[in-house]
Amino acid sequence: MPVVQRKTTETEIRVEIVRGSGVARADTGLPFLDHMLVTLARYSGLDLRVEGRGDLRHHMLEDVAICVGAAVQALLPERAARYGDRTVPMDDALVHCALDLGGRVFYEGPLPSSLYDHWMRSFAEHARATVHLRVLRGHDRHHVVEAAFKALGLALRDALVEGDAVFSTKGSVALEITP
Repeated sequence: MPVVQRKTTETEIRVEIVRGSGVARADTGLPFLDHMLVTLARYSGLDLRVEGRGDLRHHMLEDVAICVGAAVQALLPERAARYGDRTVPMDDALVHCALDLGGRVFYEGPLPSSLYDHWMRSFAEHARATVHLRVLRGHDRHHVVEAAFKALGLALRDALVEGDAVFSTKGSVALEITP
């Protein structure tokens, strides 16, 4: 079970993640962020435990995204399906997420909340993922952001499936850095 911890002068975060049934416990002191983390876990089928404390909302969201992204990267099987693509309707909102966990970092949004758009960007960077989010419709920011987390979760569920092949013409890619 990957455990990611991040401690700075601004925040202290701990994330535990395991393949499971989508059970989550989130305690960040930010109720909407906790709601989005529980939603992400439910739709991705990952069991997730997130604990965090920090000074500013921006720092908490960014550092939690960094840790959740790193935890997903640590959980990625070598022979993962790698790709996920889902569209989720939620009341007035319709959001599409296309995802590649192949190690190339890219994020394209935006979401109608700069904080949660930043969450997605930080998540993509530390999951080493390409994440494209398209808001096709929606007026209620809560619904749009929640539909985005649901679409990301379902795309992750598909991308994390372990198969019998490496989905790359390069095969398994190893990057070694020596000082």
